[in-house]
Amino acid sequence: MSCSADGRPFDLTDILARLKGLSAAEEFFAILGVSYDPKVLNVSRLHIMRRMGQYLASEDFSELPDSVIAARVRGTLERAYQDFAISSPLTHRVFKVLKDHDPDKPATPGRTFVPFESMLKRFGKE
Repeated sequence: MSCSADGRPFDLTDILARLKGLSAAEEFFAILGVSYDPKVLNVSRLHIMRRMGQYLASEDFSELPDSVIAARVRGTLERAYQDFAISSPLTHRVFKVLKDHDPDKPATPGRTFVPFESMLKRFGKE
């Protein structure tokens, strides 16, 4: 057992298996005892969870005790949350759709971009 950010104890036993069974971002924060601003989480939940997954992919948890694994996983969630608490999802572009449509990158030759606003113009009006 260890203490969460609010002082309540949380169970560290087999933390990776328990995390695999979760579905809501709030559950990850609760299980790991990480505090968060609901406004930040509502805007960036998918980005935070994706970034956490990217951070966890570089970790090797084999042969580590549960307490060390839990501390590392908690640290990755805190780090991922902080990435989006201080800047927008557009800054980090963790999803392919955002990476592909980066306005700072030149358009790929052979692919034409048609602004949505231009499709809304009435035909015959100049």
